[in-house]
Amino acid sequence: MFALYIVMHMYFYEPKYYEFYSEVSKKYAEESYWERITNFSLFFSKAIKFLTPTALLLMARFYKNQQKYLKLNEQKKTAELTALKHQLNPHFLFNTLNNLYALALKKSDQTPEVIEKLSDMLDYMLYRTNETFVSLQKEIELIENYLSLEKVRYGKRVKISFENTIKEDVKIAPLLLLTFIENAFKHGVSQELKKAYITIVITVENNQILFSIENSKSKTPIEKGNEECIGLKNVKKQLELLYSGNYNLEVIDKTESYKVILKLLAK
Repeated sequence: MFALYIVMHMYFYEPKYYEFYSEVSKKYAEESYWERITNFSLFFSKAIKFLTPTALLLMARFYKNQQKYLKLNEQKKTAELTALKHQLNPHFLFNTLNNLYALALKKSDQTPEVIEKLSDMLDYMLYRTNETFVSLQKEIELIENYLSLEKVRYGKRVKISFENTIKEDVKIAPLLLLTFIENAFKHGVSQELKKAYITIVITVENNQILFSIENSKSKTPIEKGNEECIGLKNVKKQLELLYSGNYNLEVIDKTESYKVILKLLAK
């Protein structure tokens, strides 16, 4: 572009406007083409004329590519969360239906109550969890229904303590806390021959959700299957996708107990 500028200046502008030039400009007009093309001070002084449009075009292209990248990244994030939910829901339903099947075999009078609780949970899971974040109070209701089902199943074999002090309703990713509770029952209660315990606490302080769950551990060695992988691995992926940098997950694995402490930034 600089070379083309020099040619246009020499063979078009100078012959036409030479008589109007100042003494300095006339001296410059007497220089040859090669003298001008190798004049670096002249090149840098004129470069802004040619580089500014290029820089603007590059900036516009960069902005467009960034917008496209952010859109694709958001679509990928949504697709990953949808896939994780699709893996989690059947896992939960499988365990719950097993509970109902066991009660039906016993012809228990509690079967209608269990069906009602399960119906409420299915309604919530199928139709109320499509948003990225849902009401924490609704998640607590889901947990209470789940605990009611497990109390029916295990009876006096487990002591359940559930404390929640929620003064203001905040939002949280759906089905996040339920995964930890499921694992507490699966690996802490179902394998325990004597009386087991589960302690759950949910509070909200300074716009932060505090969740902790502790369960007793069976002395019998437990073989960890695919369910744990599906549950815990998925919840960790969801935490990374939705709360990256805004959560803290602590696992305390002792000989006789297993405790999870999760802190989340409320939405």
